Amino acid sequence: MRHRFFVPHVLAAGATVALEGDELHHARVLRLHDGEEVEVFDGRGGAWIAAARALPSLEVLRAVDVDREPRVALHLAMAIINLDKFELVLQKATELGAHSIIPLVTERIEVRTERYRGKGERWQKIVFEAVKQSGRARVPVVESPANFDDVVRRGGTRIVFDADVPPSPLPSHFDAATLFIGPEGGWSDDEIRGAKESGCVFARLGPRRLRAETAAIVAMALAAARAGDLD
Repeated sequence: MRHRFFVPHVLAAGATVALEGDELHHARVLRLHDGEEVEVFDGRGGAWIAAARALPSLEVLRAVDVDREPRVALHLAMAIINLDKFELVLQKATELGAHSIIPLVTERIEVRTERYRGKGERWQKIVFEAVKQSGRARVPVVESPANFDDVVRRGGTRIVFDADVPPSPLPSHFDAATLFIGPEGGWSDDEIRGAKESGCVFARLGPRRLRAETAAIVAMALAAARAGDLD
């Protein structure tokens, strides 16, 4: 894959754009030579092939002919767990095509509020770097931490993963879905009850009990595969 750079502008073939900040520094470290082809993306779904000119300038040549964005909008509602593991989930969910990530505050999370307060900028940067690495052109949004009860009532296809609740029939087709992954201590009885009352469906991830971070990655992969995104 070609070197990739983020350019937050509307691009079109024939345009000349200038790299700035960290992206310009990266290009200089790579010592791009005149005419070398790179890929640029705007973070909103657009990606193009461009040729390096005298830095910081790039000449946009043509649109990228491979769409690496997912076919369905998968939103991962992930309970806030050990922060190192949570950041791993952010990275891997982005690679697997998450449209957005919602840090969930649940009854049984073990991370104190002061530990994750103010982490939004760091979390968004982790997602951004995963976008650059994976070849995606859209940067998923990491929402502000939200209470489970609020998120579970948002509507649409909502799939709650739990090892003990009997699974429900899954929709045969969906254009968007929110996947709910609980904390190390699992969902509370009230959360399970609220999810059922809100019309969520339940699913399992095989016969073994998975760690929260493993469950998130497996759930994303299975949902993406079900939607035909991993063909």
